[in-house]
Amino acid sequence: MELLNRIVIGSMPLIPKFIVGRVARRYIAGEELSDAVRSVKELNAERTMATIDLLGEDTLQREQAEEAAKIYHTILDTIKAEGINANISLKPTHMGLKIDRDLCEKIITDIVIHAAETGNFLRIDMEDRTCTDDTLNIYYKLHARYPNVGVVIQAYMRRTIKDIERLKEEKANLRLCKGIYREPRNVAFKNRANIIRNYALLLEELLAAGCYVGIATHCDETIWHALRIIHQLKLTPEKYEFQMLCGVEPELRRILVGEGHRMRVYMPFGKEWYAYSTRRLKENPKMAGHIVRDFFGISSQGK
Repeated sequence: MELLNRIVIGSMPLIPKFIVGRVARRYIAGEELSDAVRSVKELNAERTMATIDLLGEDTLQREQAEEAAKIYHTILDTIKAEGINANISLKPTHMGLKIDRDLCEKIITDIVIHAAETGNFLRIDMEDRTCTDDTLNIYYKLHARYPNVGVVIQAYMRRTIKDIERLKEEKANLRLCKGIYREPRNVAFKNRANIIRNYALLLEELLAAGCYVGIATHCDETIWHALRIIHQLKLTPEKYEFQMLCGVEPELRRILVGEGHRMRVYMPFGKEWYAYSTRRLKENPKMAGHIVRDFFGISSQGK
């Protein structure tokens, strides 16, 4: 299967855009904010929260970063006007981090303030290793002034066990994910079992320290560890939430909601869906197998 995944990735430039789009519809709300709002309302009807994300990253022009910021301000106003249960997340490189860190910090600060004014919350996403220090430093500065901001940490990064020491002190609001970017071995764990073990270790330390954690995973084994830790710490549902991607493991999502756990679904939208889809495939070859199965209607159960 690994060979097939890599063949699909190598053939990506040859795959018609409409085929990629056919698969992407399952994982992306659509091109317009109205598409995301409609999808969030459907989730809310299932007792599930959402985080809305405007697709885009690696912005290299100031005007593009400022235009993306305007859309985020519109998203916040729309969430309030529509009365939907959703917050927002954004990528620092979409807000100009690779142009000028001060510009990025100002843009994110303005959005955090607007989020506070509309009774909402902003999550700063984590990107590859070149962004980690800047992202955390921007978060620390903002968190000192605004409680309605959180950040993401990645369980496969070797440095994360040290990063959480300060995050525990800050009682940070975190999304804990495994990590998707392709990093060298000296930076990130490569073995799946070790990543799951590290995830469980990080999660237990963070929850025990009183941090609110978004447990972002679709992996049964990782979820079992999370449920074990929640049980052992005797945590009530308002102390944490599970998080999943749009279109991934909806049955498992509903099982967890049915068991009384809080659930939030990442709901991306925007005109950058094709670039997002192809980049994610290159970063995670295993996702290529999903395209093959989805397109040809092959079941993935038992895989």
